[in-house]
Amino acid sequence: MRASRANTRTTLLLLAEAAVVFGAIIGAVYLRLGKEDGHVELLVRQGLLKAALATVFCLAAFYLFDLYDFIVMHDRRELVLRLVQALGLAWIALAFAFYAFPQLMLGRGISLIALPLALALMVGWRVSIHWLLGHPDFGEKILIVGSGELAVEVAREMLNRPDAGYRIAGFVGTDPQMLGKSLINPRMIGLTSELHEVVKRENIDRIIVAMGERRGQLPTAELLQLSLTGKVNIEEGASFYERVTGRVSLSMIRPSWLIFSSRGRQTRISGIARNIVHRIVALIGGLLSLPIALVTALLIKIESSGGVFYKQERVGKNGVPFTVMKFRSMRADAEKAGPVWASQDDDRTTRVGRFIRKTRIDEIPQFWNILRGEMDFVGPRPERPHFVSQLAEEIPYYEQRHLIAPGLTGWAQIKYPYGASIEDARQKLQYDLYYIKNQSLMLDATILFETIKIILFGRGR
Repeated sequence: MRASRANTRTTLLLLAEAAVVFGAIIGAVYLRLGKEDGHVELLVRQGLLKAALATVFCLAAFYLFDLYDFIVMHDRRELVLRLVQALGLAWIALAFAFYAFPQLMLGRGISLIALPLALALMVGWRVSIHWLLGHPDFGEKILIVGSGELAVEVAREMLNRPDAGYRIAGFVGTDPQMLGKSLINPRMIGLTSELHEVVKRENIDRIIVAMGERRGQLPTAELLQLSLTGKVNIEEGASFYERVTGRVSLSMIRPSWLIFSSRGRQTRISGIARNIVHRIVALIGGLLSLPIALVTALLIKIESSGGVFYKQERVGKNGVPFTVMKFRSMRADAEKAGPVWASQDDDRTTRVGRFIRKTRIDEIPQFWNILRGEMDFVGPRPERPHFVSQLAEEIPYYEQRHLIAPGLTGWAQIKYPYGASIEDARQKLQYDLYYIKNQSLMLDATILFETIKIILFGRGR
């Protein structure tokens, strides 16, 4: 169930948009060439395959511009702007492809018609689908069991995602004096003792149980009876929050969250497969990046005195320390006063250092750490022992991030902006715990693709 709803919706959206773009290109062929010549272009000159290739270019551009991220795409003007940018990038890439391989190009002048036609159809389609997803009369009707901070936090995350397809009918709780009162925006519409009546009256599709203190308050019998009918989906609040946000809430976490997550034989086999894949990727990445690494080393040496590499002790899997390697991006005396958190606009960085940090070139030497088995390609970013001891005292469950090997990139790195404070570390930990609980090769592939996007567009640090 975890993330399956979002994945299914994204897949359907991809298929629908492939059909829209493909249809626009086919329509442009007939508009430009007419019926007879259009048939010849599409059926005899392999125009259908060429149109399919152009469609793939467009979908790849949509992905690069985050057009399948429903959280990013809640603003209509931003949606239209990114559609224009994505289609423009796709057509530029296609122009280069046609120049290099002229046999891939459709008939003369077709692209000039296909571009505005595809843009008009895509804007109309996307505005319509986002209006539909955000309309209060459509979507899955949610009832939240609970009226405390946890229930409000779950509701807030849903309200921040109007295009996610969830509609909050209201809350049910145990305090009669709270009836009719607004907790955040939806009201408390019933008591837990009236759960059956509320579900029937409001035509509820899903119940989210988000009660902080459940002993003696959780309507166990009513929830069990509703579950057995099969008409209403019932989900634990922490699991729902995790699925919607892609992070584990520290305020909702219970010791059982990892105890009962699947870490048996199948997980160990998957871990071995991931380790092999990560090392192969690191070997290929190291070989391909060797020319860049040599140029970087030369530039660092020319600009400032000191070593090319920066070696630093970090905490690895199970708390075992190891030495991480990076290209030096700061002055040689950057930490003469002691360990300091690096910030996004750190004045200790050199000119070359700012560039290699922005483009992640400074991380290239860590391929060696991956090949040595001290790191994985994907995982929580390794932290220094000085800060680990400090953060472990301030943040509950912080040391749980050392259950797996640290990574060159991670779920927290693609989901949370650059941070240099205890609160930032707390937020990133929630994403790290989500990754630890849900790690898989598919999630790793998603993180790698997102990391490439971040590097290409200069986002992040």
